[in-house]
Amino acid sequence: MTLTWQDVVAIATELPAVEESTWWRSPALKVGGKGFARLRSEAEGGLALLCETAEKEALLAVGDPAFYTTPHYDGYPYILIDLDRIAPDQLRELIDAAWWLSAPAKIREQRAAG
Repeated sequence: MTLTWQDVVAIATELPAVEESTWWRSPALKVGGKGFARLRSEAEGGLALLCETAEKEALLAVGDPAFYTTPHYDGYPYILIDLDRIAPDQLRELIDAAWWLSAPAKIREQRAAG
């Protein structure tokens, strides 16, 4: 199933305080004013999504074509995702993790409290 930016937005906006915005002149998602996802307009396209560095390394090591990087992102905690190749459930998990990394403590605490 091919996912779109609209699918990414729909998944992310289920989470508290997520807002659509722009970042580097491209569509983005932010929580508490901090970006955690950006639709890339560069030649390689894809979704740039915040993640733990160890998670990025693990995703790349598996060799799944849904995940890649470019020299520009080397050393940064962002994984690039091919929306044509990722499963919706896996994307939902990764967006949730990116949200937790970006959300201010107060918003994370409110979510954890239910």
